[in-house]
Amino acid sequence: MHASDAALLARIEEAGLNASAPPQQRLVGGWLLRLCPGKAKRARCANAITASPQPIDAQLARVRSAYAQAQLPCIVRITPFTQPASLDAQLDARGWWRFDDTRVMLRESLEAFVPSAPPFGLRLEAPGSGGYAESVGRLRGSSLAQRQAHAERLAASPLPYRGCVLKDEQGAVVACAQMAIEDDLVGLYDVFTASAHRGRGLARWLCSQLLAQAREAGAQVAYLQVDADNAPARRVYAAMGFRDAYAYHYRSPEAELE
Repeated sequence: MHASDAALLARIEEAGLNASAPPQQRLVGGWLLRLCPGKAKRARCANAITASPQPIDAQLARVRSAYAQAQLPCIVRITPFTQPASLDAQLDARGWWRFDDTRVMLRESLEAFVPSAPPFGLRLEAPGSGGYAESVGRLRGSSLAQRQAHAERLAASPLPYRGCVLKDEQGAVVACAQMAIEDDLVGLYDVFTASAHRGRGLARWLCSQLLAQAREAGAQVAYLQVDADNAPARRVYAAMGFRDAYAYHYRSPEAELE
């Protein structure tokens, strides 16, 4: 990988951490622990951003204790930037199971995105952080506590979010998406389409409108995170010009997670 590419991916990882920062987080032995009770794993996992000065088992004991105190499952996020680089193998050797393989995708130009009218019969609204968390949470089937935690995280985010929802003539939300801008980077988050309305290009239109707004605000590079096995979404993003940049996954000592 060229040094400039590596620098861009490191910036994207940093922007993603900033955009997902919850009010409940702390540093433990050089690891950034997110302790949000919401649904998004990126806001309730440990990120080994620097190597701990402690032996690995002592560090894991401290991390597990912190999650137990928060009444959350212990989850560690593994990325190409994880320190030490051997952490994934160390957790695997200790029986921590691997799950939720995820791809970070990027597009390095936003020039193609321009504003356009909503699809026929639909209207576009910007409900604010609380309204957005409620809308996407209901579409996903999130609990009330998870929707409230999501709203709290969005309101307290160090990077301002801008969320949009598409509503039908009866006022029901059929699709939603939001973005967070940091310098010349824009991240797309919480893209979701109601099951009865999938296959109509609604998510693609919403993302295109957000990217057009981001371009007008000075953003030049877009990124997003998507499950590796979500083939329909990955096809949509690829058609929009996104490509795989890097992968990450999670490890946990617990067999079952919400």
